[in-house]
Amino acid sequence: MTKRIAVIAGLIVLCAATAAVAIAIWPDRTSDSTPTRTGTPVPVASGPGATEPSLGTSVDPEVTRFALQPVTGPVPVRHVFKHPPAAGVLFDVQSGRVLWQRHPRSERPIASLTKMMTALIVARKDSPSEQVWVSPKAAHTPGSATGLLPRGHKVPLEPLLDALIMISANDAAVALAEHEGGTVTRFVKRMNEQAQAMALSCTHFSTPNGLRDRGNHSCAADLAALARADLANRRIARIASTRYAKPHFPIKGNHLYLSNNHYFLQRGLTGLPSARVTGLKTGFTVGAGRCYVTTAAIGKHELGVVILDSPNPLLQVPALLRAGFVAEGVPVPPPAPAQPKRPPER
Repeated sequence: MTKRIAVIAGLIVLCAATAAVAIAIWPDRTSDSTPTRTGTPVPVASGPGATEPSLGTSVDPEVTRFALQPVTGPVPVRHVFKHPPAAGVLFDVQSGRVLWQRHPRSERPIASLTKMMTALIVARKDSPSEQVWVSPKAAHTPGSATGLLPRGHKVPLEPLLDALIMISANDAAVALAEHEGGTVTRFVKRMNEQAQAMALSCTHFSTPNGLRDRGNHSCAADLAALARADLANRRIARIASTRYAKPHFPIKGNHLYLSNNHYFLQRGLTGLPSARVTGLKTGFTVGAGRCYVTTAAIGKHELGVVILDSPNPLLQVPALLRAGFVAEGVPVPPPAPAQPKRPPER
């Protein structure tokens, strides 16, 4: 009997010791496994929410609100194209409601639409008055560029952000990436962390400007969410809707002369004379095809369309936006009658 009591007492002591060890190590495990937030939401007065997304690697409810609403039934727009884009989505900018979609989660190269994320990070983190050192790498970046960055000198940040969005300047993207991240590689890592924080599940970046297709991809649904986040930022929204700008810059003539290269911002939307184009970005590489993110407002209604690898964006973007405004009950003029084809001359 005495022996049995001793055995039981020993088991009780052993269990207590095990519990004590478990209690001691549990807080460390919790700390390691609990995701942390970096950054604090900054209040803004415009856009689909009251705050802008925080930079970080954990999924934050404050940033996932830019995601599109789940589609639970038939979408209101049933527009059919003879030669449709590879992927696309039509959405309400304020609510994130989907009005039309085609392969919205299909991963595609996105060319210069990449700069939407570069702009978001820079606009949220860096002051317009900061000075950016222009490295030889930035000054000699190929493709669309300002072409005027003075190598080895410092330049004001805000004109670079203007050039990044308005003329899709690849050299500005590299200069801003090096300024914000220290190196392009570190900045690209930050882009991917921000994509993860925003729950952009089919998005991955390998470049700050979209010059390289390999490893640089997204999908229409993610790009719509990114567009909503961009337009919630006052600086980006202002630049994206600006046709022409002449910011001071330390070069001969003391100015950059920028003309926004978004076709619909300059030319308007066919069939929607009352629409005000508010942005946002275009892109093209051989691998990505013609890519457009276009947002437009009529009165208080603002819609956006993302189309990837479109055979005819100048036709498809206005057609989708017009169908969307009609579906939302916004008064628009009837479509122009088709012009009869002229018989061939003999």
